[in-house]
Amino acid sequence: MDIFSRDIDGGKAFDWGRTSADYAKFRDIYPPLFFEKVAERGLCTKGQRVLDLGTGTGVVPRNMYRFGADWVGADISENQIAQARLLAENAGMKIDFVVSSAEGIDFPDGSFDVVTACQCFFYFDYDIVVPKIARLLKDGGRLVILFMAWVPADDAIARASEELVLKYNPKWTGAGYERKPVFIPEAAESLFDVEFAEDYDLMVPFTRESWNGRMKACRGVGASLTPEETAEWEKEHIALLERTAPPEFDILHHAAVAVLRKK
Repeated sequence: MDIFSRDIDGGKAFDWGRTSADYAKFRDIYPPLFFEKVAERGLCTKGQRVLDLGTGTGVVPRNMYRFGADWVGADISENQIAQARLLAENAGMKIDFVVSSAEGIDFPDGSFDVVTACQCFFYFDYDIVVPKIARLLKDGGRLVILFMAWVPADDAIARASEELVLKYNPKWTGAGYERKPVFIPEAAESLFDVEFAEDYDLMVPFTRESWNGRMKACRGVGASLTPEETAEWEKEHIALLERTAPPEFDILHHAAVAVLRKK
């Protein structure tokens, strides 16, 4: 399903379903610490029912499954959900997945203890989604917003890879990320209190193959370029990595989390 926004990539359409296979293989890259920080706050743990919005291939439910919560994952893309179901089934995990946008999600009031949104909250229509999340949460329930991105200003491999994406997709707005805390929209102020917020740096290990796959599965390449453009980009990117990167390396990332408590 094509998604458009005048504030994202100059309005260029993108569809995560077009890159689901690569997404499933190469974008499950979050270090254990990323999820442990959530569980350490008593969230997404045994006895809780959790809804993960924009679940993609189910990265958050699958990585946090070991903490014992009962998970539902929702995503607008049928292809992403198909991959999520396959990966969960292969891992022996009982996770419910539904095809739905965040704006269209429909469960009874007070259905969840926690709602999570990782790497996707900025895509949502806050005026619709934030009140809906508040309705879906039990009294005192939490909304957990998560984000992680590489830092091109401080990482030469990431910077060079971004430059190549911009060569093929000049209006891609995913480039040039700078460290910042999770953005809390005004729509949340009357419905939630910010209970906790943190941001921190971490290193994520890659090989040339896995970093190429991670970049190919980004919005600026596989989700929006034509197959022919993607193939040409990949050819150049592999050559770039062979010239400039060792077989194994770390990429500097910045992570951020905010926990909002329903009033």
